[in-house]
Amino acid sequence: MEEKICAVCGRKIEWRKKWEDCWDEVKYCSTACRKRKLRAKDQELETSILKLLEKRGRGKTICPSEAAREVFSDDWREHMEDARMAGRRLVAEEKVVVTQGGKVVDASTAKGAIRLRLAP
Repeated sequence: MEEKICAVCGRKIEWRKKWEDCWDEVKYCSTACRKRKLRAKDQELETSILKLLEKRGRGKTICPSEAAREVFSDDWREHMEDARMAGRRLVAEEKVVVTQGGKVVDASTAKGAIRLRLAP
């Protein structure tokens, strides 16, 4: 089966037997993502990430928290996962890469602190 990426969280969707007949229609990895859908703030986070990276320069990285601070100035900590999701969606679009310790890692499985960098 072809690899799919969740439209909300940007993680890889694992194929399941129950989706055998409707795999082409699967967009979300979970019920939580299906209920959440994409919001206007999600698009703002993606735009913020790209703007910050372009301002910083090619080869430089940002922390997703920088975008969260820009979009959600008062309660940005509560939106860190939203910022990480935005980063993963941009990885799926091949606009950025996720790094840890200076090395590119799989955005779907990365745990802990991550950095975002414009894709080569």
